Amino acid sequence: MGCRAGKSYLSLIIIVFLIPVMALGQINDPGAKSVRDSLYRDSVHRHMDTLKKDSVKHAADSVHYEDTTRYKYSYTGTGNFNNTNTVNSYLLSNIITFSAVKKRRAINLNTGWVYGSQQGNLTNNDFNATADINLYKTLRHFYYWGLMNYNTSLSLQINHLIQGGLGAGYNLIDKKKAALILSDGILYEKGDLYDILYGSPQGDMPQRDRYQVFRNSLRIKYHFVIHDRITLDGVELIQHSLVTIHNYILNLNASGSVRLNKWLNVTAAFAFNKFTRTRSENTLITFGVTITR
Repeated sequence: MGCRAGKSYLSLIIIVFLIPVMALGQINDPGAKSVRDSLYRDSVHRHMDTLKKDSVKHAADSVHYEDTTRYKYSYTGTGNFNNTNTVNSYLLSNIITFSAVKKRRAINLNTGWVYGSQQGNLTNNDFNATADINLYKTLRHFYYWGLMNYNTSLSLQINHLIQGGLGAGYNLIDKKKAALILSDGILYEKGDLYDILYGSPQGDMPQRDRYQVFRNSLRIKYHFVIHDRITLDGVELIQHSLVTIHNYILNLNASGSVRLNKWLNVTAAFAFNKFTRTRSENTLITFGVTITR
């Protein structure tokens, strides 16, 4: 009886000893370890590939992702004409734009000319040309910009106005068919105006106003394409003098167009401009066509 109990006790010790040894052998088995490592690597690679594809897909929807330079130019001609027994007036607006966009930079050129008359008197002879460059070098959607602008306007009593400056911006929405951009910076402005002095003994006396000033330039720009047929564009900016808040330039521009074919659109445009230094403002609502390529 004691011998049988001793054998049972010995068997139990052997079993208890062999179980952890066998388990340890399985854990350290090179073949099993290799399989587990392979499965782990495959899982990680699949996860990383998924993240990479999602990132590429998301980034590819931005015009600043592709290395290939994208060129775009357009011409917009709008206006109206009115001829009756008592009134004879017309207004013509012409805008030409060109842009070259790449992953790290974008160059934009814009030229506009508004010409109008009423009862034989010239009411508008307004010309504006702007060149700006945007550099996407640091954070995603964040960019630096530089700008040069020239403006002359009969309706705003501006003989010549030159602006140049630097700033930064951020693409709140950055897609090929939807963009919303907020930017701010400092501009140096040199102006030559045809101002009017009120309250002189001889009445309102015209006087040339030549000056220099620094302005803060805050701008909101947007672009939306709906169902590949309707396009909404706008640039809204306000430029306050750093010396006095009452000296500012306000420009509100918005347009909507409906695509008739690949390169021709019917367009309606709204523009409001206010220049407090000359106490002048104008509002333009025009209709016409836009040609894009």
